[in-house]
Amino acid sequence: MSFRSGRTSHASTFLVRAAMTAPSLLNTQPWRFVADGDMGIELHADTGRGLPLADPHGRELVLGCGAALFNMRLTMLHLGFRPVVHTFPDPQDPAHLATVGWGAYTRPTDEEQRLYTALGRRHTAHGPFLPEPLPPDLVDDMRDLTHREGADLHVIDDVAQRRLLAELVRVGEEAHRTDARLATEQAAWTWRLARPRDDGVPADVSVLHPDSTALVGRDYAGLTDMFPTPPRRWPTRTGLVVLLATGKDDPLTWLRSGQALQRLLLHAAGHGVMAAFHTQPLEVPHLRTRVRQALTAGQFPQVILRLGHAPHVRALPRRALADVLG
Repeated sequence: MSFRSGRTSHASTFLVRAAMTAPSLLNTQPWRFVADGDMGIELHADTGRGLPLADPHGRELVLGCGAALFNMRLTMLHLGFRPVVHTFPDPQDPAHLATVGWGAYTRPTDEEQRLYTALGRRHTAHGPFLPEPLPPDLVDDMRDLTHREGADLHVIDDVAQRRLLAELVRVGEEAHRTDARLATEQAAWTWRLARPRDDGVPADVSVLHPDSTALVGRDYAGLTDMFPTPPRRWPTRTGLVVLLATGKDDPLTWLRSGQALQRLLLHAAGHGVMAAFHTQPLEVPHLRTRVRQALTAGQFPQVILRLGHAPHVRALPRRALADVLG
C-alpha cells in the first residue's frame, strides 16, 4: 500500500505520538498516519501488519486503529481544538479509515483532561489482579462512556455466565495453542529479551502461568508445554469480566468499537484500573457465535476484558515515529 506524504507539523507529531499508545492485537500497531500540514491527519490501516489467520477480516486490526483514532481526538481537544472526523472518506480506499481535521477552538472539559492524563498510565495487564473490587460507580460510568461511543458494555457477573465464558476462552486459547498455523502466527509477533523489537509482545510479558486465572491468557512463553497445569490458580483474583458488543458488525462499527474501548480503558486507568484482554474465542468463528448467542443478547461481541487493580504492569514497546508517520 502506498501512502501520500505531506508536510508534518509539530502538532501532527504530537497527535501521532499520542495515537501510538493505543493497544492492538499482539501489539502489531497496524496503523499509518499521513500529515497534511496544518490541515489534519489521515489514519490508514496498515494491512501488512494484520493477522490473516487469527483476524482474517481485519476486525481487530480496525479496532486497534479505532483506539488510536480516539487518542487523536482526545489529544486535539487537549490542545484546544475540536476534532473534525470524517470516517472512510475515500470509497476507493477502504484502508483509509479516517481523516481528522482541526476544528474550532474549544476548551477541554475536566473529563477530557482526565482521560488525556491517563494516556501514559494505561497498560495491558496479564495474570491475576489484586483482590480489591472495583467501585460500583466506576462500572456504571464505563457503561455510559462506551454507550456514548456507540457500543454496549455487558458485565458478566452471573456465576453460570462467567463459567461459560471462561470455558469458551479456554477452548479458544486451546485452538491457538494446538493449531500449528495459529501458533506460528503468534510466535512471529513474540520475541525474547536477547532480540528485542519495537512491536510484538515479549515472551516474558508475564512471569506467571497463563492459566492462573479463571480466564486463561495467551501462552507467549510456551509455559503450557512444560507445565500443562499451573502451579497455582487465583480464581478469586480474576477481576471484573466484561464484554464490549455492538448491534452491527462492519468496518465502521469496528472503528467505533475501538474508540469506545479506548475511552473505557483510559477512564479505568485514571482510577488505577487496568485491563487484560481475552479475545481468543472471538477469533474462532463458531465460538464467537456462541458468545453472541449466550452472553450478549444477540449483539456482536467485539472485545472480552478483565478489569482490576494490577500488581504489576509492563509498558510494551512502540515503533519509531518515522515508521508510522509520513
